Amino acid sequence: MPCLNEAATVGRCVGKARGFLQGSGIAGEVLVADNGSSDGSRELAAQAGARVIEVPRRGYGAVLAAGIAAARGRYVIMGDADDSYDFTRLEAFVEKLRQGHPLVMGNRFRGGIRPGAMPLLHRYLGNPVLSFIGRLLFRSPVGDFHCGLRGFDRAAVGALDLRTAGMEFASELVVKAALAGWNIAEVPVVLHPDGRGRPPHLRSWRDGWRHLRFLLLFSPRWLFLYPGLALLASGSALTAVLYFTPLHVGGAGLDIHSMLYASAGSILGLQLCLFALFARVSAQNAGLLPPRPALDRLLGALTLERGLLGGLAVAAAGLAWSAAAFWQWRETGFGALDPRLVMRDTIPAAALMVGGTEIMLASFLLSVLRLKEAG
Repeated sequence: MPCLNEAATVGRCVGKARGFLQGSGIAGEVLVADNGSSDGSRELAAQAGARVIEVPRRGYGAVLAAGIAAARGRYVIMGDADDSYDFTRLEAFVEKLRQGHPLVMGNRFRGGIRPGAMPLLHRYLGNPVLSFIGRLLFRSPVGDFHCGLRGFDRAAVGALDLRTAGMEFASELVVKAALAGWNIAEVPVVLHPDGRGRPPHLRSWRDGWRHLRFLLLFSPRWLFLYPGLALLASGSALTAVLYFTPLHVGGAGLDIHSMLYASAGSILGLQLCLFALFARVSAQNAGLLPPRPALDRLLGALTLERGLLGGLAVAAAGLAWSAAAFWQWRETGFGALDPRLVMRDTIPAAALMVGGTEIMLASFLLSVLRLKEAG
């Protein structure tokens, strides 16, 4: 149990958990990881029969990581010490763990949320939206990403190398378990009103953003690749169409000005695709994301030399196109030209030169990121 000034409830929670262990005949302990309480929580937890450890590093994730590392059992069930979860009803968690599931998540939406137990903002917006994003980005079956009551195999979780120190620890555990291909189980749990009689440590918007930020940073495909591919494809297609003829959409006419923005969009899309590659390689090298065979095959084909040659070819095509436009200008004696005609050549030509240069520079950066692999 993580604990920070829970004097009103920690003793009751410890008593319930010990009662469950004794009634179920399970050899176990109740461990309270205290994060600097100043209200006597440590003493009350110890008097109720818990083993108490002190965690000087502040943060929800930090205190949970320390508690997990200090635990002695094969399985760990973690839950908040605010009496919002019933520690006398953990049979389903134990059953799923013994069946071989390395992670068992509680689901408050399936088990029931008592009146006053969860703010409406969290119940109908925050938790459902963040859980949906987590399922979409990581193909996870978990319906309640942020349930504080969950059980897991301690050795398996240790192998996940969890690193976050804040509230996003809850998301990190589920995300890394999903990326590792774990068979995650869910059991319904009932959420009761907080028994502490004071505001919770959670800050809705700040911690919600931290969870969302974490989910996006762990999914370069959704953060960079998919938006990049959409921009690159749509921008290139619109540029190509406008090169041949203006368009009329409703009452709006699309011409060289729209072509300029479409070209800029295609360049931005290329940059996002390259960012996705950089982010994925960096995260994989740091051990934050597991290796992907398809990515390894792609990286094997994307050598520095091939990247330089490809980028040089694209940039050279743009340069040749620009030279042709310059030659046409020369033929007119460097006089005034119709922008609607000349810009149809110079806009895509400039985009090709910029894009080719980016590909060459990206090839060097990708080679730097892979120096460790080469060694």
